[in-house]
Amino acid sequence: MREFGLIGKTLSHSFSKIYFEEKFQREHITDASYSLFELADIEDIADFIRQHPDLVGFNVTIPYKQQIIPYLDALSDEAKTIGAVNTVTIQHIDDQTFTKGYNTDIIGFRDSLQGISIPDHALILGTGGASVAVKYVLELLGCTCMVVSRNPERGLPYSALTQEIVRQHRLIVNCTPLGTYPNINEKPDIPYEGISGEHFLYDLVYNPSETTFLKEGILRGARTLNGLAMLHAQAEAAWNIWQIL
Repeated sequence: MREFGLIGKTLSHSFSKIYFEEKFQREHITDASYSLFELADIEDIADFIRQHPDLVGFNVTIPYKQQIIPYLDALSDEAKTIGAVNTVTIQHIDDQTFTKGYNTDIIGFRDSLQGISIPDHALILGTGGASVAVKYVLELLGCTCMVVSRNPERGLPYSALTQEIVRQHRLIVNCTPLGTYPNINEKPDIPYEGISGEHFLYDLVYNPSETTFLKEGILRGARTLNGLAMLHAQAEAAWNIWQIL
């Protein structure tokens, strides 16, 4: 039985297990399983892989998309370029394991934007592993991005974000976990008064389907989208990578 899964620190919000179990049933895949694996520390990854000899590949989520890189044997070109991994393959060769990291968030985010008119300027909230994939895609599409961060060394501080800056950036992408179930009342601390009907708010959070961040946009007439389409697209891209093994 081939084993797949998701690693992260807290996974109670994740739909990945449901998604893959339904996929396996729908496509009559009987030799695969998908599980959620909560790791207290990324340093546990080597022991985790040893303890799961049937593990063929796994997805990576918050907060390990960047932290996992030093523990992998190789990276795809895109994962190396952006410095983040959300999909890992494992090959067992002569009693040794060979791990390679990929980034299917790039594919997932790009595909979720199909048919959507993208504004010229975007605010990216957060600097984690998902945000670098979002920035990479938007810049390829010709969008100028401003990153907002709690760490002033990594982006514009939230305290410096003004209504005028928000007005000028008509695409706002929340790449933070704020608002994720069960903390559904949380939202990024931005001046929502600068949002209008000309804005497009994209939240990578998909549970709940309508976050407080998106509700603020809807209240002001903005177009909105949650992260479910991206989740599905990146999951399918990960599956395609695993099937090559």
